[in-house]
Amino acid sequence: MNNTPIIDVKNLAKSFGQNHVLRNFSLQLTQGENLAILGKSGSGKSVLIKCIIKLIEADEGEITVLDKRMDDISQDELDHLRARVGFLFQSNALYDSMTVRENLEFPLRAHWDKKKREQNAEKAVRGVLSDVGLAHTINMMPSELSGGMKKRITLARTLILRPSIILYDEPTTGLDPVTSREISQLIVKVQQKYNTSSIIISHDLNCIDITSNRVIMLIDGRCYANDTFENLRKSSDARISEFFN
Repeated sequence: MNNTPIIDVKNLAKSFGQNHVLRNFSLQLTQGENLAILGKSGSGKSVLIKCIIKLIEADEGEITVLDKRMDDISQDELDHLRARVGFLFQSNALYDSMTVRENLEFPLRAHWDKKKREQNAEKAVRGVLSDVGLAHTINMMPSELSGGMKKRITLARTLILRPSIILYDEPTTGLDPVTSREISQLIVKVQQKYNTSSIIISHDLNCIDITSNRVIMLIDGRCYANDTFENLRKSSDARISEFFN
């Protein structure tokens, strides 16, 4: 890792009516880093990453992603930028009517021209399936996959465009402890192989322990603490220690 900020969020604010979800929130994500955001359910973690890629408009603050100011970006630039930012949805968001192969080819149709797809799609699909350990599922339907397998396929679909950044939205929700650990270890493997920079939002302490280089605690809409998992786990601050006890 180096200290180059690949995402820079300054003084972000977002409210829904009288519900002030984010208040003066700031963070920096550096190149090659896995940054975890720890907070209670409903604390604004998902809102934060949706603001980062402009799925939700922030009320105040400044967001820079890959040297692009998100409040001063054209639609074409935004579409190009989103191709470089992978988003792993909590719900997996696989297309039930498509095979695994077709699900993985879907983003290629949007971002690769016909000639490139004809020459490279098969290799790309098989490559990312191998990376997530599911080469044998290429012609299966989502209904034939377990919860953990769906997470892996969703990650493979994210990887197929070789993103610089991956945003993980509760990547282990609904999974048993063994599968959760496998997905967490896969996140680390992806970071190491592709040198991705990632934000991982979760309240799963085991996932955060395995995946994170650094942790931000989101409390009352603010960056309440910013440290390693181990240092936060040892903290005597009551608002921090309640997450670990």
